[in-house]
Amino acid sequence: MHKINRREFVGAAVAGAAIAAGSRLSAASTRRPNILFILADDLGYGDLSCYGRPDYQTPNLDRLARDSVRFVNSYSASPVCTPTRCAFVTGRYPARTRVGLEEPLQERSVLRDQLETLGLPPEYPTVASLLKGNGYETALIGKWHLGYLPKFGPVQSGFEEFFGIMSGAADFFTHKDMTGESDLYEGKVPVERIGYLTKMLTTRAVDYISRRRERARSGRPFYLSLHYTAPHWPWEGPNDIAVSRALGRGYNGFTAGGSLKTYAEMMKSLDDGIGEVLGALTKANLDRNTLVIFTSDNGGERFSYNWPFQGRKFSLYEGGIRVPAIVRWPGVVPTGEVSGQMSITMDWTATILAAGQTKPDPRFPLDGIDLMPAIRGTPPPTPYSDRTFFWRNNNQDAVRRGRWKYLNDGTREYLFDLTFDQTERADFSQRNPAMFDELRNEFQTWQSQVLPRPPARPARVL
Repeated sequence: MHKINRREFVGAAVAGAAIAAGSRLSAASTRRPNILFILADDLGYGDLSCYGRPDYQTPNLDRLARDSVRFVNSYSASPVCTPTRCAFVTGRYPARTRVGLEEPLQERSVLRDQLETLGLPPEYPTVASLLKGNGYETALIGKWHLGYLPKFGPVQSGFEEFFGIMSGAADFFTHKDMTGESDLYEGKVPVERIGYLTKMLTTRAVDYISRRRERARSGRPFYLSLHYTAPHWPWEGPNDIAVSRALGRGYNGFTAGGSLKTYAEMMKSLDDGIGEVLGALTKANLDRNTLVIFTSDNGGERFSYNWPFQGRKFSLYEGGIRVPAIVRWPGVVPTGEVSGQMSITMDWTATILAAGQTKPDPRFPLDGIDLMPAIRGTPPPTPYSDRTFFWRNNNQDAVRRGRWKYLNDGTREYLFDLTFDQTERADFSQRNPAMFDELRNEFQTWQSQVLPRPPARPARVL
């Protein structure tokens, strides 16, 4: 009989462990997970300490990143909120839908005669309606910003539960929009509640998860979209109720003021809240079978830290569209890794549907791809590595493919090499005219396949 030597024994043990780990990975990935999608509002690329913020800490999100894959080449579909939210909910470029052209959607009292026509049509398939049709419980807690009642709203678009605001911004204490109208809803019903909005959304999310533990035996997994309104203006920390009272109810009152200190307090409240929500998953014994995705709807505003990028919200420079992104799924997603994989808002839709074993509507093909093969290991050469992204707002165009980025900022056209110059200061259009022309032509081809650019209107700051 052959005697196993020490090297053979160690090799067999390692192989056995690898097979066992692979079996656990396979088993975890074949179950339909619960899904928690967390979207911050106007959070800049460097606004988490794990992404470089130097003046405050975000320990809960840092801990999530250590247990996850953290992306450094992740993009929003737009540099402003309504188009990006449209892109996520539909899984398609925002310019494919009328409401996705709004930069951003205006308040209810401003729209007036367009209330019945401007919003995400209820018949349009969404990530929520598709998952709901495949047995998921669905809920949106937080910001909607894709149309107003009575015709449009989260409940009409597949979310069984909704608690939050319909407009682009609300005072954190009075819960009124920038025109002074109350903007807090439970389902389709306007409600009045007392409290700081970030904390209120956290409490509601914790309650939702706790209720899921009680109903886990029903066999229905849940999909929860938690769309915080922080750190979007008005810049009010949890103790700034006096600031809220002093603010005017118009445009200037909402956007004036603020400070780095206030921003840090808002971020602490956001980070603490996400820590509570993740803790609720653990307490309910649901964390091991929950896919968690965290990202932002666009680049940051005046108090954000976007280094090394230039530009911010509303701009198609990197600072306006490069955002943090973190993905956790125990037993499926590696931990503590940093990914250079290019990703964009619509990818999260495709990834969520694939994880939920839910097919998209063939009449509305997705513009994103399932990122799990790239997250879990070495992806095939395409479509993960050879990707092209397109952006357009009312006066700017941009394309990214690999290292190259074409940008028309409304005054000039550029070609940037982002592996060489992430600050977008060095123009390569004269050195590489073939790539410049190729990307510009690709943009024109893409533009011909989406809705026409609407007439420019004065820029808003939502």
